[in-house]
Amino acid sequence: MTVNDIYTYLDDKYNFSSALSYDNVGHLVGSLNSTVTGILVCLDCTDEAVSMAVGNGANLIVSHHPVIFDPLKSVTDESLVYRLIRNDISVISAHTNLDQADGGINETLAKVIGLENIERVTDSEGFVYRIGETKEPVSADDFAKEVSKKLSLPVKYVGTNTHIKRVAVCSGSGGSMLYEVAEQGIDAYLTADIKHDVFMDAHAMGIALFDAGHFGTEDIIVKPLAEELKKAFPDIDVYENHFSPIKFAR
Repeated sequence: MTVNDIYTYLDDKYNFSSALSYDNVGHLVGSLNSTVTGILVCLDCTDEAVSMAVGNGANLIVSHHPVIFDPLKSVTDESLVYRLIRNDISVISAHTNLDQADGGINETLAKVIGLENIERVTDSEGFVYRIGETKEPVSADDFAKEVSKKLSLPVKYVGTNTHIKRVAVCSGSGGSMLYEVAEQGIDAYLTADIKHDVFMDAHAMGIALFDAGHFGTEDIIVKPLAEELKKAFPDIDVYENHFSPIKFAR
C-alpha cells in the first residue's frame, strides 16, 4: 500500500479540488510512491505529532491544517518540514475540502452537538456549512452547557434566547459568516475565533452566538477519520494525535 493509494482514497471521499481557492491541500510532503508503514491522523502537524509518528513507525501523517500554507522561504534543520523529510514521513492535508464534505467536519460537528434534520447550505463564496435543529427548543444558557459538555471545552457566547431550535454550524474561524448565515432564519450559530464586534452584532441581531474554539470544533474529526482509514486499510496501523498546546485557566 503506497501513499498514493491513501491519497486516492481521500480524494475520492473528500475531493481535494473542492477546497477553497486560497487553500493548500493534498499531498504536501514526501513521495507518493512510498510504502505506508503506518498512518497518524491529527488536526495539526506539530513536533508532537511527528514524534508520535516516529515512535510508532508511521511514515504518513494525515492532517487537517496544511503543514505548508504560506510559501516557504527556507527549509532549515530547525523547521518541521525538514524534520519530516529527514524521517521520510509524507504528509497529506485535507482542509477546507474536509470542512465541507459529506461526513466531514461541519456535518460531524452538527451531529456531535445533537442536531437533527441536518442540511447543507452554500454561502456566497461557495463554502458549504450545515444547519440543523435541536431535538426540542432550548435556552441559550442550556445549549452552551450542552455544547461544552459534548466538546469537553469551555464555550463563550452571547444570547438571551429561550427558544433555540434552528442552529447553523461552521467549524473553525467562521465569525465573519454571521451576517450571511443570519439570512437563513437561524436562532443560533456555533463556530469559533469570533471577534468582539461580531459578538456585539449578534446580540443586537437577536441571534445566540457560540464560540467553542478552533480546536474544539475541529478535533472532533480526528477519531472518525482514523477509524475510517482503519476500516479502509485494515493491514495498516492507524494512530490518533489530539495534541494542542493551548491551555485554559478556570
